[in-house]
Amino acid sequence: MRIRPVLPGELGVLQEIERAAGEVFRDIGMAEIADDEPFPVDVLEAYRRAGRAWAGCDEADRPVGYLVAEPVDGWLHVEQVSVHPDAARRGVGRALLACAGERAREEGLSGLTLTTFTHVPWNAPYYERLGFRVVPVDRLTPGLRAIRAREAELGLDRWPRVCMRRR
Repeated sequence: MRIRPVLPGELGVLQEIERAAGEVFRDIGMAEIADDEPFPVDVLEAYRRAGRAWAGCDEADRPVGYLVAEPVDGWLHVEQVSVHPDAARRGVGRALLACAGERAREEGLSGLTLTTFTHVPWNAPYYERLGFRVVPVDRLTPGLRAIRAREAELGLDRWPRVCMRRR
């Protein structure tokens, strides 16, 4: 699996990956998540320009997954990681998270954080297998509390969610 920075002309492809990845939520009764629009191109471009947008690419160097992240309270927070269902279970997400972890290390950050659904098999249980641990609510940093508040405003708390981190 080749992981590389996202190229300027690939932002629409990232949106397509996100839409396709979201469809699997429909099958588990989370149609609102499936219907959620991906990040706008200008937001993806801001991550790309900051050097915090990576693509997992197939043998033809076409993105099949992506990850965007930003520093939050001394950690690199994974804002979004998505893999096209056609490329699922091939290590794309794992490779993207490894790349982000390496970037966190290079920048002197403590590790990775993310927020996720607790009961979705490819969410919290998957991240636990990759070494992430739940951060108790009373131990959330100010930045993570702000992220969770924003998610609640968007209605994501309709389903159980947690913050997780990996050093």
